[in-house]
Amino acid sequence: MLQLGIGLVIAAGFFLKEGGWAAISAFYGGLVSVASTTMLSRGISRAERAAEKSAQTSQMILYLGAVVRFVLVLVLFGIGLGALKLAALALIIGFVITQLVFVLMAGRQGHEKQ
Repeated sequence: MLQLGIGLVIAAGFFLKEGGWAAISAFYGGLVSVASTTMLSRGISRAERAAEKSAQTSQMILYLGAVVRFVLVLVLFGIGLGALKLAALALIIGFVITQLVFVLMAGRQGHEKQ
């Protein structure tokens, strides 16, 4: 939810500075990040369940999940930039900042657990 909120804030900033198309592009970039993060979360849950039975299976789930997420991001960027002709800079900024928020929050949660 925080990522979606940040994506909306970034989109609003682009809307004020460059207009609606840039805002849509930035929000799309944020949504790509959210999709990747959602897949990561589901993969970790599956890997945790699989780890109870086999560490090797759990590890394979994580590796395959990383590959699938990478391909998903490439395909969604391709759709956004190629098919939809979204503004490249806005899309990338929306993705990067939203992803950065995820990384920072994950790191913060990791420190709180210790």
